[in-house]
Amino acid sequence: MNSRQRVLTALRRDGTPDRVPLEFDLCRQLTDAFGHKLGIPIHYTTSYFEDVTYRISANELRTAMGSDCVVVGASLPRGYEHPHTPDGYVVNEFGMVMRQGPLYMEVVQPPLKDATTVAEVMAHPFPDPLIEGRFDDAAKYIDMYRNEYFVIGDLELTMFEMSWHMVGMEKFLMDLAAGEEYCTALFDRVRDFTTAIGKRLVALGVDALWFGDDVGAQNGMLLSPSMWRSVFKPRYAEMFQEFKYLNPNVLIMFHTDGAVAPILKDLAEIGVDVFNPVQPNVPGHDPQTLKDSLGDRLSFFGAIDQQQLLPNGTPEQIEADVAEKIRVLGKGGGYMCAPAHVMQSDVPMENVEAFIAAVKKHGVYA
Repeated sequence: MNSRQRVLTALRRDGTPDRVPLEFDLCRQLTDAFGHKLGIPIHYTTSYFEDVTYRISANELRTAMGSDCVVVGASLPRGYEHPHTPDGYVVNEFGMVMRQGPLYMEVVQPPLKDATTVAEVMAHPFPDPLIEGRFDDAAKYIDMYRNEYFVIGDLELTMFEMSWHMVGMEKFLMDLAAGEEYCTALFDRVRDFTTAIGKRLVALGVDALWFGDDVGAQNGMLLSPSMWRSVFKPRYAEMFQEFKYLNPNVLIMFHTDGAVAPILKDLAEIGVDVFNPVQPNVPGHDPQTLKDSLGDRLSFFGAIDQQQLLPNGTPEQIEADVAEKIRVLGKGGGYMCAPAHVMQSDVPMENVEAFIAAVKKHGVYA
């Protein structure tokens, strides 16, 4: 099997591939370090939200290191660069003022932090999702890799996360709970932006769309399951239907960090094919329980701990964990092994290599 066939077989739960497929993403520091080590020039596709850049960049490197997937997405308009404030903060296309935190970018000034009305939301300028040049890199890499590798179109910050980044989390959650009308208008504008990008990626030929909205924390959800079902579930369902109408074979992958077991059946109901990142060590995410209860309705993508194991574990501990996750989640197919998030600069290079080697060693089906 080539990489594309391997991933399609696994994630469609259409029998077992020759081995469990592999995917991983690297932060800029690790990307640059491995590019230097392997002598591979790095090309960065800058996203409209900085942290997504590292999902959709360095496909030449990731495939050389063993990934079965390439990841593409919408970039900045052709010839455009993010402006910076006098003190060095980035201002993205949505007007968010951002700074680099210890690991991830942080929004320090949400553009709608004082919004209270629908009119204010509607008046705020949104970027053009289809502006010239936004899909230059996506088209290039889809054409380059589509026959050999599984191509993922990234749509992170799909609706919930983009909305709270625009407003500020505390205000947004309070206003959402209070039923403020501007929240609905904001969801719809973000949804329309994301949908336009997704449709273009489907038209260009991606195998899957990877949505991302973190609604979980370490011990539970950031909002109640009932609120998620009433506010977000129907909007996601409509989006997924639109993409499936364009291409019934496109796989829907949904990323949400944290303890989100209460809504996994809901995700399956509305057309999600693949659950990511299967964050380990949180309530409700026992691998055997997930496989037994949902393995006939969802495939799993992720599950390797990126909070403690990959930064601090030994290569032997990483190998043991990978072997166990493959034994459970990979039984009969339905699993792509990956870290639970972008591997950050706190992960030693030898641990990245140990993870990749372990998947290739223990992922082979007899």
